[in-house]
Amino acid sequence: MGESLEFLSLLLDATLRVSVPLVLAGLAGLFSERGGIIDIGLEGKMLAGAFAAAATAAVTGSPWAGLAVAILASLAFALLHGFACITHRGNQVVSGMAINILVSGLTVTLGMAWFHLGGQTPLLPKESRFTEFTLPGAETLAGIPLLGPLYRDVISGHGILVYLTYAIVPLAWWLLYRTRFGLRLRAVGENPAAVDAAGISVAWLRYRGVLIAGLLCGIAGAYMSTAQSAGFVRDMTAGKGYIALAAMIFGKWRPWPTLGACLLFGVLDALSIRLQGVPLPGIGEIPVQFIQALPYILTVVLLAGFIGASRPPKADGIPYVKER
Repeated sequence: MGESLEFLSLLLDATLRVSVPLVLAGLAGLFSERGGIIDIGLEGKMLAGAFAAAATAAVTGSPWAGLAVAILASLAFALLHGFACITHRGNQVVSGMAINILVSGLTVTLGMAWFHLGGQTPLLPKESRFTEFTLPGAETLAGIPLLGPLYRDVISGHGILVYLTYAIVPLAWWLLYRTRFGLRLRAVGENPAAVDAAGISVAWLRYRGVLIAGLLCGIAGAYMSTAQSAGFVRDMTAGKGYIALAAMIFGKWRPWPTLGACLLFGVLDALSIRLQGVPLPGIGEIPVQFIQALPYILTVVLLAGFIGASRPPKADGIPYVKER
């Protein structure tokens, strides 16, 4: 019983950590698509944020400076996406993919030019990263059966960006469903002509949705390179932007179900890490490559027909042309 509880605690703890980029990117896609703009470029913006955060932290020694620059870098690409898709009514999927390809090459090129480490940034020391801290009473309450170890091993012991991420989820729900801005953003994703007829700028609303997406992707990127890891490595996002899009679709463009979908992917990712090199009874050791592919297999399986009817916003991906 004790070993099972310890395994479960470690699995839940790892799930919360590895799910952070997915949650942030999933919410980023949600805000963008609720405004009618498809954002395939989540992957590229996270990668830009990861490189900017690690490079800045390596030079300044401050993870907070890295976070700020990561957000600015991600916002710059969000504005580029908005300029192409909102102002010039370009193809939104092509624009997002172009950002992904551009950032993938640009980060490696800049890394090689600045640090001469094959496209990586230097290994960040502890003081240049967002490190974990223990919540008050974690050790004191550890003796309480079940709840004590759960509080100490699962809830406590994370970095500030982990707690910030899970605090953003109710904030996102409140912003979308309890504010005038959220009502208008959802309306512009469903019927932009009606919003325009009410005298509200469709372009400005969509730009704000895209910028919120850029902000969240910047935080996700900074987390990956200055909290989850100790520096930037080439293409370290490893498809998390696409998995986040799948989680957003699985969550039917709503914050809480999107969180649940991200945690589902996170559990599988955390489980794949735990199962590497561990022989299973009657099966033996599972190949590492298969275990690492499990989150991506789940993405395909869910999108292939296990999510039920999932209706995107009616104007999602459709450029708005103002009637004269």
